[in-house]
Amino acid sequence: MNASSENENAPRHGQLPSNPIEENGEAIRSFTVPETADGLRIDLFLTQVCDGYSRSQIRAAVQNDAAEIDGRIVRPSFKVRSGQNVRFRLPVPASDDTVPENIPLDILYEDDGMVVINKPAGMVVHPARGNWTGTLTSALAFRFQSLSDVGGPTRPGIVHRLDRDTSGVIVVAKNNAVHLHLSAQWHDRLVQKTYLALTAGRLDRDRDWVRAPIGRHPYQRDKQAIRENHESSKPASTFYEVISRHGRVTQVKVSPKTGRTHQIRVHMAHIGCPILCDRLYAGHAVLTRAGLAKAAGGTGLASQGDRTGQQGGDPDEVILDRQALHAYQLTLVNPQTQKEMTFTAPLPEDMGRVINLLT
Repeated sequence: MNASSENENAPRHGQLPSNPIEENGEAIRSFTVPETADGLRIDLFLTQVCDGYSRSQIRAAVQNDAAEIDGRIVRPSFKVRSGQNVRFRLPVPASDDTVPENIPLDILYEDDGMVVINKPAGMVVHPARGNWTGTLTSALAFRFQSLSDVGGPTRPGIVHRLDRDTSGVIVVAKNNAVHLHLSAQWHDRLVQKTYLALTAGRLDRDRDWVRAPIGRHPYQRDKQAIRENHESSKPASTFYEVISRHGRVTQVKVSPKTGRTHQIRVHMAHIGCPILCDRLYAGHAVLTRAGLAKAAGGTGLASQGDRTGQQGGDPDEVILDRQALHAYQLTLVNPQTQKEMTFTAPLPEDMGRVINLLT
């Protein structure tokens, strides 16, 4: 793209970024900030030098950790300086349509305004970089004729979301009126959310609040972190109550008051008891039978049976390979009947087996 004579702040032609290179399936541009761009906001500068993208698209990408200055992730308001090295991950153009896929759904409740799903662990809610198929939205598009479009073409019906490896209750709106009503309940913190979790650590208190602001991790774009007085941080509060303790493994009920990204995972790690098998925050992604026995303070579990009737067992057998977090219960007001309703998703088999082995 040539520099425009209508914009005196635009970089000159000879200083534009080179053609993008591909890294791990992503289009990356790397270049040096010219003198003519000194002092520009990063989102405005990138809009000027990247053809085919609006400023809102660029801003959203930068907010999602797509831009680095001299190896440091920056926010859209960051002002560039001449000579700085920029690395920018180009936004992925959104598809106008969700591709329907015949994926079975565990439906907990349905009426003509909404549907409540028990989402399995491992299912991504909506298409995103690296996860274009097998999503909840693709399954919904195949199953239902019409869903709300408030969230845009790639998120039909999606009112809220769960992390890929978190199982449990998720609510989907069939029309825009219901979607807006439900969104207002989330915004006003009227929805009661209860999760069940297993932590890699022993909680000393039977119940407590964790109140700590959450923002983007300063170095890892797929993580969140406790961040005081940072532009990306927002207040976050989580209440937990211990169900049972088994050595250095604790079964806990968790009720987040706010709804920040990775909130429960970040808060539990913050108090020294990350969610079991949480790849990002616990430092391990799988749990073997022997590993569970060690964490529980004994070796008997490595060979004993469990309540499913299985006797014995291989100490190296993997019994959990995802974060032990389950969205167990959700209470909200039905937008159409104005009645309060509670939806419950049974504990999934993998977490249930770990608890059976512990008890």
